[in-house]
Amino acid sequence: MIRASEVSWRYGANPVIDGVSVTARPGRVLGLIGPNGSGKTTLLRLLYGALRSPTGQVTVDGDELSALPSREAARRLAVVVQEAGGETALTVAELVLLGRGPHLSTFQRTSRADHEIAARCLARVGAAHLGGRAFAQLSGGERQRVLIARALAQQATHLLLDEPTNHLDIRYQHEVLHLVRTLGTCSVVVLHDLNLAARYCDDLVLLGSGGVAAAGTTDEVLDATVLEPVYGIGIQRLDLDDGIHLLFHPIDHTAKQRSAA
Repeated sequence: MIRASEVSWRYGANPVIDGVSVTARPGRVLGLIGPNGSGKTTLLRLLYGALRSPTGQVTVDGDELSALPSREAARRLAVVVQEAGGETALTVAELVLLGRGPHLSTFQRTSRADHEIAARCLARVGAAHLGGRAFAQLSGGERQRVLIARALAQQATHLLLDEPTNHLDIRYQHEVLHLVRTLGTCSVVVLHDLNLAARYCDDLVLLGSGGVAAAGTTDEVLDATVLEPVYGIGIQRLDLDDGIHLLFHPIDHTAKQRSAA
C-alpha cells in the first residue's frame, strides 16, 4: 500500500499540489486523472520519491518513504516514466537486467538466477523475442513492454507508471494497460483517456485546481456531475455490458446563459 497524507508541491509561486491525500491499495490499479496542469505527474513523482513534499508524508506499507534507503525503496517501488532510455545503446535483455540492480550489493555481478528472472519478465510481457534487439530500435509499444519488464525484474511490490499509453496506437494502449491490470501488484498509473481509466482502473483520483476533486472507485468518480465541472466539457455516461463508456460534447455556454436569463 502507498499512502500520501497532505502532500504538497509548488513550482515557484504556483502551487500544483496542495494538501493532497491518496491511497493506493494492494492488488488494485489506482488511476490519477485530471486536466492538463492538474498535477498528475507531480503527484506520481511525490508518491515514488522523485520529489519530496515539504508537508505531510508518503508511506509504503506503513514505512515512511523518505526514511527508506534507496536500495530498499527500489525493491518496493518500480517506476516506468515516459519514453525512458530511448537513446541507450543497450540491448533489450541488458536493459531488463538492470532491474536486478536493487538486489545486488556494490560490485556484485549478476548471476544466472538474475538472467533467468529477467528472461521470465520479458516473456511475461510478450517480448521474449526482442531480447537481442537494440532498445533504441523498438517501436513505442515494444519499448513500453520492455520498460515494464525491467520494472518487473525489480520484483517490487508496487508499480508506478506515468502515462504509459502516451504516443501508442489503440492496440498497444489496451495491451499495455491489460498487462498492468493482470500483474496483481499495487499499481498507480497517470492517464489522460477517461475511457481507458474506466476499463483498466479499480480506483481513481480526480485532480483539479491543486487538490482532489473526487476519489473513490471508478464507478463513483466517473460520474458526469463530478467530471463536467473539472474538465469543462459535457459528458454522457453509458453503462454497457462490458463496463463504463463516456461520450463527450462541448458545453453551449451561450444557451445556458440565455436559459438562466
